[in-house]
Amino acid sequence: MKPVRLMNRIDTKFICNRQKLDELLEAAAEDYLVQENDGKLLMPYKTCYLDTPEAEMYRKHHCGKKDRYKIRIRTYEQSGISFLEVKHKDNHGRTTKVRRSWSENVPTKEADQFLESNSPYTFQALVPTLENHFRRITLVNRELTERLTIDLELQATNPRTGRSVSFPDLVIIELKRDNHKPSIMPELLCSLRIRPAKFSKYCIGMALTDPDLKQNLFKERIRTVRKCTEILKS
Repeated sequence: MKPVRLMNRIDTKFICNRQKLDELLEAAAEDYLVQENDGKLLMPYKTCYLDTPEAEMYRKHHCGKKDRYKIRIRTYEQSGISFLEVKHKDNHGRTTKVRRSWSENVPTKEADQFLESNSPYTFQALVPTLENHFRRITLVNRELTERLTIDLELQATNPRTGRSVSFPDLVIIELKRDNHKPSIMPELLCSLRIRPAKFSKYCIGMALTDPDLKQNLFKERIRTVRKCTEILKS
């Protein structure tokens, strides 16, 4: 997987339902490899998003700011390994991700230094705002120039409001590549009527679990999700 870590990349997202996913996997079988870990193809992930108490990062995304950040603690549940990660999307639509290993024993000073070096935030200024769980399939093209992540069974819980939301039939596909290198995947997805769609697991999860937040600009995206799958709230 090292050649396709793509920590500096162009992302394109698509959404569909489980039925379409079956068609996609069948169509991609000849041209893509699937990542396997200890004999398993579906990897469980847990993510804890961090934001300011006023949800500044969410609000910047909602307002359409091109230059924005997401900060999270991501855990690969099969191995138990966790990372503190900073994702930065610049004005040109390019995503850069940096990370460092994480555990509860990491000194706050070290976490502050990491975030101050890679974002406008400090660790002490942030609070947990959303936790989600999902399972992921990862495809890699045979030329090792792109990676396709396929996330399903997404669930999210807001620790402040206590509200939860789940998307039992939603599939979130993300094509990750260096620049806009040639790829057969967009054409393949289009042939299956799977179109590009902006979708942030963090922002949609926050919008659906915190009624105090502005969410007007996400309503169309939520409607698009509803066309694909049922949204369950609790």
